[in-house]
Amino acid sequence: MDQTTTTLSRYYDSVPYESHPFPQSTPEHLEALAFLFGLATPDPAGARVLELGCASGGNLIPFAARSPSATAVGIDLSSVQVDQGLAAIRAAGLKNIELRAMDVTDIDLSFGQFDYIICHGVFSWVPSDVQDAILRICEQNLVPGGIAYISYNTYPGWKAREIVRDAMVLRGAPRDEPGEKLSYARGMLDFLERSSRPDSVLRKTLEETMPIVRGASSAYLLHEFLEPCNSPCYFKSFVERAASHGLAYLADAEPATMFVQNYGESVREPLLRECGGSQVMMEQYLDFLVNRTFRQSLLVKQARAAEVRYRLSVDRLRALWYAGQFATLDGSPLSLDTAEQTCNTIRGHQVTLRLPVHKAVAQILEERFPAAVPVDLLIEDAARRVGQPAASIDAHVMAMLEELVILGAVRFRHTAPETAVEVPMFPMALRSVRVAPSIPLTAGPSAAACNQWHEAVELSLLERCLLPLLDGSRSHANLAAHLAAEAKAERLRFIKDDKPLTDETGLGEFTRKQVELALRDLWRKGLLTA
Repeated sequence: MDQTTTTLSRYYDSVPYESHPFPQSTPEHLEALAFLFGLATPDPAGARVLELGCASGGNLIPFAARSPSATAVGIDLSSVQVDQGLAAIRAAGLKNIELRAMDVTDIDLSFGQFDYIICHGVFSWVPSDVQDAILRICEQNLVPGGIAYISYNTYPGWKAREIVRDAMVLRGAPRDEPGEKLSYARGMLDFLERSSRPDSVLRKTLEETMPIVRGASSAYLLHEFLEPCNSPCYFKSFVERAASHGLAYLADAEPATMFVQNYGESVREPLLRECGGSQVMMEQYLDFLVNRTFRQSLLVKQARAAEVRYRLSVDRLRALWYAGQFATLDGSPLSLDTAEQTCNTIRGHQVTLRLPVHKAVAQILEERFPAAVPVDLLIEDAARRVGQPAASIDAHVMAMLEELVILGAVRFRHTAPETAVEVPMFPMALRSVRVAPSIPLTAGPSAAACNQWHEAVELSLLERCLLPLLDGSRSHANLAAHLAAEAKAERLRFIKDDKPLTDETGLGEFTRKQVELALRDLWRKGLLTA
């Protein structure tokens, strides 16, 4: 282990990386994206998955928990974080995942072949030789039909942030203790903010970056701005470097960023003429346009590059499952008429619906969310709601789904997640969620869990009380009775009208209502399994 690697290892031991799920990196999402753009990839349910830089397994353990036939391997330089992950794996009783404390550069062909290789939050933060090792692994240890995911900081957005990082490093890096480093680094930024000229480039840079610095956690700032290595690059350079290792660009893990039509007609036509059909060049131009700072690129073996199709196929769109939320701005229900209604959707998008068939599709997706819906069912149900033959609305539904995919306003999978379509009579959550160490109220004031869409969702105190009980053996009445018994034993306290609720009749009625509300919220958060 060289000096730089030793330094990084100690840094991550003393400042653990925040380990949680990254939904854009999970194999189910990668499979769906590959399918969308023309490639068949291994079924995630039985895949071999490798994560480089797994920290304590927050991104890998949830995948292993919902995919018992898959095999997951995570490696990380920090033995401290790996030990934390191993404890969580033992608590969840998982047998299909292992974490190892080791150096990426020690992986060779003998390590085995994997269907999906994930490397989130590592590439830009390691030396050049380790970057080369990551790309080598993504080629040598990837099966011919597999996908590699790598995230990294990008120019031009990081040009400005480097000024801030350099200033923070100048004052903070000489300090030994991480908290002291960050305190001194923040002090440097406060000084620059007070003292820089109003019309200077520095002031503009600080105005753009300080909201991030003020709103981010200490762990994020220590890794993003004060870590020994941080090497952004241009997207085009990354693709060229990947090509030198036998890899080709497939897509961005956030596909909405790839579609030029999302940037307006004034951008679309000039770029289509300028870039001559090159997806890489078009995306590089767009990076300049939006001053992009971060990318999540999907790579495949060079031999598969000719199979990639960026023009969306109706047949492929038809083979996907969709999930979405559609809440009207004024809170009114969607009406199946031609009155214009604007809805908020996932990821903060807004869509305006005008046709009854489009509103019917939105109704179905909203009612079944977070469960995914196959296209045939979507068309059949929408046709029934608007009183038209399915064949007559087919094209309208497919055009709507294509627009939603391009906009990023709908979730999709090639294989549906095992999420309950409604609140079950005997609700169940994954064991890994039920026994997670953060769930008990004694673990702290707040907690989150990973849902069936591989997203971290915040939990209320009541949800944290219920989750450990959701093993499929208890009815709603059983759950309410348990809460009432806990309250009578004074291990829980329910407040109504500013007073503790203690009488048996009132307590029983109150807990039944609270259980129904909490279970609905857990369902909508995607934590109840089918």
